[in-house]
Order: sequence, then structure tokens, then C-alpha cells
Amino acid sequence: MVRVYNINSRKRNVLSGFSMNSILIFINVVFFIVALIFGFFKSPCSLTICEYIALSPANILAGKYLWTFLTSMFMHGNFFHLFANMISLMFVGSFVQKILGAKRYLYFYLISGLFAGLLFVLSGLVFSTDLNTYAVGASGALFGLIGVLMLLTPNQPVYLMFIPIPIKMKYAAPGMLIVLWLISIAGNVPIGNMAHLGGLISGLVYGVYLKKKFKKKTKYINKYFS
Repeated sequence: MVRVYNINSRKRNVLSGFSMNSILIFINVVFFIVALIFGFFKSPCSLTICEYIALSPANILAGKYLWTFLTSMFMHGNFFHLFANMISLMFVGSFVQKILGAKRYLYFYLISGLFAGLLFVLSGLVFSTDLNTYAVGASGALFGLIGVLMLLTPNQPVYLMFIPIPIKMKYAAPGMLIVLWLISIAGNVPIGNMAHLGGLISGLVYGVYLKKKFKKKTKYINKYFS
């Protein structure tokens, strides 16, 4: 009697050959294309499409469209917005995924984005700003990734857009936050600064957790990337 063993018995799907970070980038691009087809970028934006995809403090506080906490993370306002975030995600996300692993990275990415959206909504309520604004973008989750790198690889040199010299991560992360805040104030540009701050805070909190739970590993990572 001959026994035949199937060594690779796990079923493979179309996305099995891609990293989790690549899949997240793919989802963002698909969301953008679908929204483009259905008129999300028309001026004025179709009210139904905006309310069903973008995050609005007014809707959330009224208990409506709670799923926009998630959908807004994968939508972008224009091509440059998408391009800038996806380029950043390609480099930063792939690095963080190597440190955390695919599953832990996915959970952390989503939680960072959700917390960024939550702080955006609460800030509108606390500071009595216009609650009928809409927010989209992956930058809240991105700042979560940046926040965890501030603690795990604080001395790693990185390059920021338009700055030709490397800057240590522990300085680059808050520097980006401040620069974007100044741009939004000086140029009256609609930037979700509170969402960025929320993402950064979630990253710092998670970084503290990792350093306490995995002391040896995080020390090695810090030393290796310094």
C-alpha cells in the first residue's frame, strides 16, 4: 500500500503571495478607484457617498454611519493624498510588519486608525469646531506606525519629504506632526491634525507595551537599528 502525502496542503489564494502591508495598500487603491467611479470626488461631493464613506463628527455623535470609522481609513481626498500616504505606508509599514509580524501588524494598524478617528470626533465636540466636516485618509494609522518606531527604533535615521538629510526617528515623528499643523494653520489647509495626534498616541502606547513585555527583543531591535 502506497501512501501519498501532500506536503503543501494549505490552500493558497490570490493574495497569499503578498505581504499584509501590500494588501492594505491594495485595498486603499481599490477604494480610491471605486469612489472615483461613483462620484466621490465630484464638487460638491454626493452627500450619500460622503456620509457612507467619510468620517463626520456630526454623524458619529448622532449615532449614524459608525462603520465610517473603518471606511474612512481606506479612502483619500485626491490622488496626491493617496500617493503620499501609500508611498509612506510602503516604506514605514513594511518595516513595522517585519518587527511585529503580519497578524499583530494588521491589528495594530486598524486600532491606530480607529483611535485616530475617535480623537478626531471627540476633538470636534470638545473644541466646538464644525461637526459637519468630513475626514478621510490612512495618515492616522500611519502616525500610529511612526509612534511605535519612535520607541522601538528612536535613533534610526530616516528621510522626510523635501529634506535631503537623515533625521533620527525620535525627532522626525514629532517634527512631521508640528510641520503639518503649521501648514494647516498658515495655509488654511484642511488637515486632520487631531487624527494624526491620535494615531501617534496609540503608537506610543503600544510601543511602551512592547518594551515592557518583550524587553530583550526590543532592546536588540533598538540597538540593531541605531
